[in-house]
Amino acid sequence: MLILTPKLTCDKLPPDMLPIYNLETAKQTILRRTAPDLQEVPPEILDRIESLFGERLNPTQAVRRILEDVRAHQDEALRRWTERLDGVSSHELRVPDSDIRQALQNLPERTRQALREAARRIEEFHRHQPLHSWLMQGKEGTLGQLVRPLRRVGIYVPGGSAPLPSTVLMTAIPARVAGVTQIAMVTPPSRTSGGIHPVTLAAAAIAGVDEVYAVGGAQAVAALAYGTESIPAVDKIVGPGNLFVTLAKQQVYGTVGIDGLAGPTETMIIADETANPEWIAADLLAQAEHDFLASAILLTPSVEVAKAVQIQVVRQMEGDHRFAALSRERILEKSLKNQSGIILIQDLEQAIEVANQFAPEHLALAVAHPWQWVEKIHSAGAIFVGEQSYEVLGDYIAGPSHVLPTGGTARFASSLSCLDFVHVVGLVALRPESSRKLAPLAAEIAYQEGLDGHAHAALRRQT
Repeated sequence: MLILTPKLTCDKLPPDMLPIYNLETAKQTILRRTAPDLQEVPPEILDRIESLFGERLNPTQAVRRILEDVRAHQDEALRRWTERLDGVSSHELRVPDSDIRQALQNLPERTRQALREAARRIEEFHRHQPLHSWLMQGKEGTLGQLVRPLRRVGIYVPGGSAPLPSTVLMTAIPARVAGVTQIAMVTPPSRTSGGIHPVTLAAAAIAGVDEVYAVGGAQAVAALAYGTESIPAVDKIVGPGNLFVTLAKQQVYGTVGIDGLAGPTETMIIADETANPEWIAADLLAQAEHDFLASAILLTPSVEVAKAVQIQVVRQMEGDHRFAALSRERILEKSLKNQSGIILIQDLEQAIEVANQFAPEHLALAVAHPWQWVEKIHSAGAIFVGEQSYEVLGDYIAGPSHVLPTGGTARFASSLSCLDFVHVVGLVALRPESSRKLAPLAAEIAYQEGLDGHAHAALRRQT
């Protein structure tokens, strides 16, 4: 590993808090993807599972036990697991509508205005997505596709370390625009109050959520998938969550639809010599503060920019003349050292190649002429074009949903959108003469497949 240490000395944090790598070393470390089923589970998680179940289970086995329990015992199991995992007992699962309305009413005006403007922009963006049915009518008859909204969906909103009203907006609003009839939201109750943070409830009111339930984790996913006395089953579950939520979504897939399997959040920034090191450092820190496994990576051909960003990372973590020290220092230290870094590359062409191979959740272009590179990017959850289009705006207010593919799945997956909340139904309405004309051809293909019943069903209409 190539680490370039700037001259800055620091009493509290090491100057190389964000390491600098050459490309070959980075490919073996921070750029290396590990398949989900091969990832090591931290011992503290295994210890926690053992304390709950009385035996050494892996997370997949533990989640299966919870799902089976909720499926069999419904609300009773929900309350029991919420008490064991979240420390909240004897609570009502559904949040009264009056509490949701009151939360919006009591919200500070400044916060209410910010959430309403974010909601407006998210709705406006998603109303541009094509969701139209179409029919092709001709002499043979009519063929077409009917786009139908899902009837009932569940959105999962994390709430363990902090309230996430933005996730409420980014999941519920696309569903509402798509025409979903019923939107049910689940989110973990607070350990201290036993309820849901008021700003989360206010966001639910703004987004048009129909039902809110104070339950989280794998047990909430089970309730949405199988239904309980209090929570009717849904057609699809969307939204990010921790390891146990993700495993639960994976295991209930088929009973319900899911949007995808969320992994740790990640960002990649491509910067040239014109980039602002202070802004780049701020963007990297904004991503790295999410959790211990967050990944924040900078690609640049400029050693000067790399060193300047490295210095800025330390300064901003400790606080400078404009802003106080960042509050999530312990999370930042781990995420920056373990999954993040600055990678020195030859040129921007190579940076684009690396980015396409890595397929990051977020890809920012902090370069002099960003638009000339956009067409060359084919694997990213979202692209942020230019330094004024920074990722934090995408997280909260720009318009597209911030629920994005992670873990390299941006090679084939897309951001959450209205398309996740509809299904397409094919339509066939042929005229009798066209049906007779096509029957022998269909029968021939059926015979080749050894399906004589299919062939006969076509040929019987010839007589």
